[in-house]
Amino acid sequence: MDNVPPDDTIICRCSDVTRAELRAWIAHGLTSMDELKRLTRITMGPCQGRTCRHLVMQELAAVTGQPLEELTPSSFRQPLKGITLGAVADWVAKEKQEKEV
Repeated sequence: MDNVPPDDTIICRCSDVTRAELRAWIAHGLTSMDELKRLTRITMGPCQGRTCRHLVMQELAAVTGQPLEELTPSSFRQPLKGITLGAVADWVAKEKQEKEV
């Protein structure tokens, strides 16, 4: 029995990208992880690719015929934490107050 997932399988949950969509982008000439990331935003959601990077690389290898171990993973960003506008306003007010002293 073949273990190929169906085309409607979600590969990137953060960006809601299916296997069929990913394969279509690869078929249109996107042949590296960084190209896929920059042009489709895949692996750029809140998980930063932790849940989908390997799945994307597997599909990329399968469609292009490149060995999985020869693919270069996409670049990483430093982890960020969102802050409230109130925190920004407090920081600006503090900076302003320090300059007045």
